[in-house]
Amino acid sequence: MIVLHLDTPENLSTLPLSAVARDWHGEPISPPPRYVFAIDTTHFHFRATHSGPSTVHPSSTPGRFQAELWKYDVAEFFLRHPTSDDYLEINLAPNGGWWSCLFTAPRVRRTEHEEPIPGVLASATCDDSGWDAQIAIPLAFLRKTLAFGPSSRLHAAFLLNSPQRCLTSATPPPLAPDFHHPDLPEPITIARP
Repeated sequence: MIVLHLDTPENLSTLPLSAVARDWHGEPISPPPRYVFAIDTTHFHFRATHSGPSTVHPSSTPGRFQAELWKYDVAEFFLRHPTSDDYLEINLAPNGGWWSCLFTAPRVRRTEHEEPIPGVLASATCDDSGWDAQIAIPLAFLRKTLAFGPSSRLHAAFLLNSPQRCLTSATPPPLAPDFHHPDLPEPITIARP
């Protein structure tokens, strides 16, 4: 999984996007959703886009923490600790609402209560022609809680349409869709744009 290294914070809209052209079952999706990961000196960035109308969680507010975003259209990523089973799930709604949770094993939450990550910045543009959302997570938090670095593992995912179609940037195993599967996150490669 490519994570672009930026010397200075810059506009994510200038970075090249990767597409997820097939759903979990190998069926093509058109137009495909797109995404990019990047880091700068202070933040880990995720940008996701998709053309066409979307369904947004009715309680989602741009830039704010909201549980259960996955019940509607959402972009997600899963960042895994390099040497343990710990991982972070981030949900990003088309309107820039977000949710996060730390896990110690597949679907086993680190804490009983949902605690938003401090210092997260999220925004989006969203209308009937499509959406473009981005989130920035402080690197200090990721380094402290998940030992984030070149040995981390990562994958992007999308839930789109109704009924929902599951998409992942990784090669899915021949099982029912499960973004929490421990083999999905791929080793990251930090590269210059």
